[in-house]
Amino acid sequence: MASYNPFMDQLIPLVNQLQDAFTSLGMSSPIDLPQISVIGGQSAGKSSVLENFVGRDFLPRGSGIVTRRPLILQLINSKSEWAEFLHQKGKKYVDFDEVRREIEAETDRLTGKNKGISAVPINLRVYSPHVLNLTLIDLPGMTRVPVGDQPHDIEYQIKDMLMQFITRDNCLCLAVTPANSDLATSDALKMTREVDPQGLRTIGVLTKLDLMDEGTDARAILDNKVFPLRRGYVGVVNRSQKDIDGRKDIKAAVAAERKFFLTHSAYRDMADRLGTPYLQKVLNQTLTNHIRDTLPQLRSKLQGEVMSMEKEVEEYKLFRPDDPSIKTKALLTLVQSYSADFEQRIEGGAAISMKELSGGAKINKIFHERFPFELVKLEFDEQELRKEISFTIKNLYGVRVGLFTPDMAFEQVVKRQIERLKNPSIKCIDMVFNELSEVVKKSAEGMERYPKLRDETERILTTYLREQEQRCKEHIKLLVEIELSYMNTNHPDFVGFDLAASKGRQKKTVQALSSQVIRKGWLSLPVSLMKGSSREYWFVLTAESLSWYKDNEEKEQKYSFRLEEMKVRDIEAGRFSIGKKFIFALFYTNGKNVYKDKEQLELIAQSEEDVENWKASLLRAGVYPASVKSAVDDTDTELGSVDPQLERQVETIRNLVESYMAIVSKNVQDMVPKAIMFMMVNKLKNYIHTDLLPMIYSSGDQNSLMEESQQSAQKREEVLKMYHACKEALNLISDVSAKTVTTPLPPPVLDDLRGPTPPPPPAPTRPRPSNSSSSLSSSTRTR
Repeated sequence: MASYNPFMDQLIPLVNQLQDAFTSLGMSSPIDLPQISVIGGQSAGKSSVLENFVGRDFLPRGSGIVTRRPLILQLINSKSEWAEFLHQKGKKYVDFDEVRREIEAETDRLTGKNKGISAVPINLRVYSPHVLNLTLIDLPGMTRVPVGDQPHDIEYQIKDMLMQFITRDNCLCLAVTPANSDLATSDALKMTREVDPQGLRTIGVLTKLDLMDEGTDARAILDNKVFPLRRGYVGVVNRSQKDIDGRKDIKAAVAAERKFFLTHSAYRDMADRLGTPYLQKVLNQTLTNHIRDTLPQLRSKLQGEVMSMEKEVEEYKLFRPDDPSIKTKALLTLVQSYSADFEQRIEGGAAISMKELSGGAKINKIFHERFPFELVKLEFDEQELRKEISFTIKNLYGVRVGLFTPDMAFEQVVKRQIERLKNPSIKCIDMVFNELSEVVKKSAEGMERYPKLRDETERILTTYLREQEQRCKEHIKLLVEIELSYMNTNHPDFVGFDLAASKGRQKKTVQALSSQVIRKGWLSLPVSLMKGSSREYWFVLTAESLSWYKDNEEKEQKYSFRLEEMKVRDIEAGRFSIGKKFIFALFYTNGKNVYKDKEQLELIAQSEEDVENWKASLLRAGVYPASVKSAVDDTDTELGSVDPQLERQVETIRNLVESYMAIVSKNVQDMVPKAIMFMMVNKLKNYIHTDLLPMIYSSGDQNSLMEESQQSAQKREEVLKMYHACKEALNLISDVSAKTVTTPLPPPVLDDLRGPTPPPPPAPTRPRPSNSSSSLSSSTRTR
């Protein structure tokens, strides 16, 4: 055994303290803490072994799966006897029947009463003069057949839960197997061999030795000759079901167990290495040594945790809930931090998200992709425009025959087109407002500790933002009214450019940008329209072509085509049984095939937003949405045969309208983002800088605003507790003598599951080891 070191006795309570600190925070321990997990099949005797350790009946019993949540059982040597649950801090249980009922109630609270399971552990601490310091995790028993309302895959659910614990390198496995069953079929041993093939972490426990068939015994197994384990086996005798029903005292049961081993011919010479008290000593020693062996790794991880918490802990240490000066300072700091965070989210430089655009980047996208796209969607339909001009000219002349092109026709048609610019502009304001509202909320995440202050800040800023939104909308409407008030036909860009020149200029612009990559991303092509199947490719859009590749490495190009004379339109997904995916199509206006024998290329996106983004990018490449054709082309039927003079007048007005609307659209596309930036974004930034703090002070009692939430106060206490626990653990670890001698790990054994190992060569006779000096793996003796 290890030479005595007083600090070694504190190692198990140290790990218990860390376990409690992490569990209290509702988080799994970032440190792989040393522990012992108890695994075995149903009715293997796990619960009886644990109750024998405690000396009390306190675990639920019954048929089927009884243990349905992991139970972290911390045994602590103490002068008095009582129990305490971590989820009921401060409440002491002296009646262990109440402990059983609380375990059942807490289990049902998460899993219900239908025998379901949960991986969320229950933490129970038992103080008693009859126990050694020990921490065990009682896991659900392995089963194969679901009962009641259990899911059909209950076997795999339990196995996954067990694996979460026993795969950890710092977890010792207590494999409990009944001696009256075939060891070769032991689920516990099979599972531990999967995760611990060398047997470094496995301790075997044989239960029900008293129930073996007459004339048989487990001596060969306990001597580690059959199914050997590096740490060996310990045999125990638990109470029978009759003893449990008769409420037989556990102390009497332990005494009966001792008598059984002393009087049994096969076990009497090894009785000192069998039984519940010996198993408890072995586990205490093994866990203590295991913790000591992992101290360097544990120390390194604890130091990392302490360093990561120091800044937060420093703030918590200085905080005094009842000190007004500290609350005032905290309020100033939070408002300043909020202002800086908001500005960073708008101007850039905040924590970068790699999954989505937000803040200023999202607003930029609205200005340069979404808003231009909304304007282009208003592009007049050629047939409709000519029809409208024809009606206007005819109505202006009345019964007379016009000899000249009427100016009023131009003005009437242009005004109607300008009016249509109002809705896209208002929609642009709404999109920016929504994004600014999200930024206001996200920037307030730093105030989570003070929910009233956070809510008041959001209320103040949202109210101001709504006021500025209305002012901005009124301003945009005024801009449109200004455009309607006077047709400036002397504008240098008006009339001087006919349609051909306009197309020529556009073509030169596109040619200059032909090598520019506008967008890259994943889209799918339909494979079978009837079955709704599709295949995903990586698409690359430039100013003059669209290409797609096998993957985003862009090494294997599948196809590419030019974008000249191409347009885009929406497709109803229901037509092709694609489900809820969103489809748009590209086609040539001259009717030629786009891809192979297809007159249009259908592309599938994952969301409506993806479709809008791709259409906006195509717009930048000069691919415009297709106009919706009139259901019934009744121009000729209503106007009769169009004479050549009227046709020339319509063509003239049409070119004038197109030229003038290009000027107005350019003005609107330029002025609307500027107005939004001035009246909403910049105004809100300045308001936060200058007026937010005074508005908070004038809104009510600052003491109530700076009240911590109950969750934050609890978190502060728990973080401080965890910090001090880690610091104390580091101090304790540093005090542990490096010269402490521990029991070495037993040597490897012959791992032969098919039969007993060959007997070892004769060894000199040695005296029987005492209880205090017995190691886990007993040496083989001659009976």
